[in-house]
Amino acid sequence: MGKFVTNKNETVRLFKNPVLEYFSHIHPATPIVVYVPVICVLAYRSLQQISVATTIAFIFAGLLLWTLTEYMIHRWAFHYHPTSAIGKKIHFLVHGVHHDYPRDATRLVMPLLVSIPLATAFYFLFKLMFLGFHFAVFAGFMAGYIAYDSIHYATHHMKMEGPFGRFLKRYHLKHHYNDEHTAYGVSTPLWDFVFGTVPDELKSKK
Repeated sequence: MGKFVTNKNETVRLFKNPVLEYFSHIHPATPIVVYVPVICVLAYRSLQQISVATTIAFIFAGLLLWTLTEYMIHRWAFHYHPTSAIGKKIHFLVHGVHHDYPRDATRLVMPLLVSIPLATAFYFLFKLMFLGFHFAVFAGFMAGYIAYDSIHYATHHMKMEGPFGRFLKRYHLKHHYNDEHTAYGVSTPLWDFVFGTVPDELKSKK
């Protein structure tokens, strides 16, 4: 992670190729526009195969699975510190740039060039793992992803209302400005409590 950090809504060029550079930026509403119709189709397909109650149950299972995936990717992939030069460059492209430019509004959600291949891979993985229930599981998983992207954007650029909204905003900003080795959960602190990565000041209140 670089030592330079800016709190302005500004960006940095990542790619010399203008096409790659263009697609490294994304409007925060894009995941909602692209993936909500996909979730609706998945839920419909699920209802054609299993009951409403079972579909709802597996959607919630997929949502929970997303929160664990979010935590694991953030902690063990995004915050892996490589030692090689190429590894450091890749790390900066994947997540380091976000910590150096945390208020860059065009890079707070995952670009489609990354999220679509990942979503496709997870879909086929779930198809193998969950057999006839994969439509519902993947619908919940993608709903969790959209919630994550939306919450992440909000924590950096919106005045979040209500006790839970304010908590999530403060919680994520602790990760950026207090200790990047804690508060890996963005959409929920659940797995930080499970794995013991809650910020110290919250542990002291328990």
